[in-house]
Amino acid sequence: MKGKPNRHNMAMYQKNPKSGMNRNVIPLLPLRDIIVYPHMVVPLFVGRERSINSLEMALKQEKEILLVAQKNAKVDEPAEEDMYTVGTISGVVQLIRLPDGTVKVLVEGRKRGRVKRFIPNEDYFLVEAEEMDEGLEVTSEVDGLMRSVNSAFESYVKLNKKIPPEILMPVAAIEDPARLADTVAAHLQLKLEDKQSVLEIDDPGERLERIFALMQSEIEVLQVEQKIRGRVKKQMEKNQKDYYLNEQMKAIQKELGEKDEFRDELKEIEERIAGKKMSEEATEKAQKELKKLKMMAPMSAEGTVVRNYLECLLSLPWYEKTTEKPGIDEAEKVLNEDHYGLERVKERVIEYLSVHSLVEKMKGPILCLVGPPGVGKTSLAKSIARSMGRRFVRISLGGVRDEAEIRGHRRTYIGALPGKIIQSLKKAKSNNPVFLLDEIDKMSHDLRGDPASALLEVLDPEQNCTFNDHYLDLDYDLSEVMFITTANTVHSIPYPLLDRMEIIRIPGYTEIEKIKIAQDFLVPKEMESHGLKKENLAVSEGSLRTIIQLYTREAGVRTLEREIAAICRKVAKEVVKKGRGHSVRVVSSAIPRYLGVPKFRFSSAAEKDRIGVTGPSREATSLRPRLVLCLGRESLSSRVSSGMSCRNPPRLP
Repeated sequence: MKGKPNRHNMAMYQKNPKSGMNRNVIPLLPLRDIIVYPHMVVPLFVGRERSINSLEMALKQEKEILLVAQKNAKVDEPAEEDMYTVGTISGVVQLIRLPDGTVKVLVEGRKRGRVKRFIPNEDYFLVEAEEMDEGLEVTSEVDGLMRSVNSAFESYVKLNKKIPPEILMPVAAIEDPARLADTVAAHLQLKLEDKQSVLEIDDPGERLERIFALMQSEIEVLQVEQKIRGRVKKQMEKNQKDYYLNEQMKAIQKELGEKDEFRDELKEIEERIAGKKMSEEATEKAQKELKKLKMMAPMSAEGTVVRNYLECLLSLPWYEKTTEKPGIDEAEKVLNEDHYGLERVKERVIEYLSVHSLVEKMKGPILCLVGPPGVGKTSLAKSIARSMGRRFVRISLGGVRDEAEIRGHRRTYIGALPGKIIQSLKKAKSNNPVFLLDEIDKMSHDLRGDPASALLEVLDPEQNCTFNDHYLDLDYDLSEVMFITTANTVHSIPYPLLDRMEIIRIPGYTEIEKIKIAQDFLVPKEMESHGLKKENLAVSEGSLRTIIQLYTREAGVRTLEREIAAICRKVAKEVVKKGRGHSVRVVSSAIPRYLGVPKFRFSSAAEKDRIGVTGPSREATSLRPRLVLCLGRESLSSRVSSGMSCRNPPRLP
């Protein structure tokens, strides 16, 4: 080599007699984010001044340099503690200076080297390094390790598309375990710390085990990535296929001249689902059914079934409720306006409203109004709804014998519909109405099911929060609904159903109550329905008593209402004939003229006055002569003695 040797050159490649290892005083080149292994030829770009000086010195001297990685690549001026102590003693094959001042150098790794100490030098890094011995005898265990590494590396190359498959043949031809380990490690995409840990292992067998373990973990990661890429690819292919088919469908529809009404309908349903507040289960079900509908033909029968189902779901009041809550005094006033008496029922409603005002959420009670016909059970339920500020719905259960009337039909049947409970709630548009189940004692059952058993879930406060209609196939909350049932008798109601209800008996009205009801409710109602005004008709209390005693025989007031309607019709006829200013006052003596012969005998005590026996009123006793005339040839005494009533009296001559 030309040039005068310096003191550093004289000290290079001196053998240490104590250790038997070659210790070299050579330049050091710190590397960023790269590890150079032995038997590798790597191009490097060098821009730092001290690093360039190290390369030039190595090129001038023995063309060897120690390549050591930095612990932190962001450090521009690394110190001794910023670099690893194990690197690769490499030769400088080629050095090219670039116009921007940087240097491109081609280096070849030869041996592992360990830094023993740093020699102070201001121009470049100079260290005393020793070569690491890598001798190993090839045993059967090492040979097995080499085969395992080759097999794993082949799998790794197949999974990692960044490594060309052509590298497999040269790697498989390597027989030296140390060189095989370094070559495989150079092609693995590992962290800098893992690559450095492989470089620092001087035993080739141990190094092969380490590389095999690292390769297995990388293969697992690559397999997961491959699965994810496969799923993404399939999804993208499916989306592209769907898009292509949808575009084709649009083009076909456009050629056929069809309108986009179906797509507009789907868009409207999708917007309604997004804006409708439903339970989580119902929302998920609606989205699933909408997805099915999009894949169906617009005019298909199944598409119509799905559309009807979605319409039913979106029409139900899942969380909509009436917020009108009048005070207790106002509710009591409404009840008294609509009905006379019935103190127990009114008191029960006021108690419910009182508790409801104290409790945020209260389960609706199940009231059962039991009484004879005509006592006002149905009208009382309407008044309860009005007093509570809730909507009123009613279904009649008389003659119902199919369980599907309550629970609905399954959608597998043609013409399937939800049950009457869900249908009525859809009409009410509120999930807390007053719900009247009328004539619950007149249900029957046959081979199609028992509706009374289906009502057990509806009328059980502990179960109706998850009422499942067969058509909806979803849980619906009925706990906010106030159920009221009516019945004439309780013996025909199944006991399990009866046990879930609170029985309130309405036995009937007394004569005084009937008179009061007629004066305050029935007469004004019938006058209004027949077009009469107050100046056209006046009905005395005595005439009402006569009608009750001699023309009606019932616990309620339904027949009394019909008799009052008959009087109103006849008065209306007179008003039409004589003018709208015509006035009629109906007294007890005029009742037979409007209603005909009395239909019932009031009391046998009226036949003869007796001491200690209370007889009928004077109005009733004053009718006895007229009754005799009405009976004709047959005497009243014979009728009385035989216990017969004047149900079919002969006409007057």
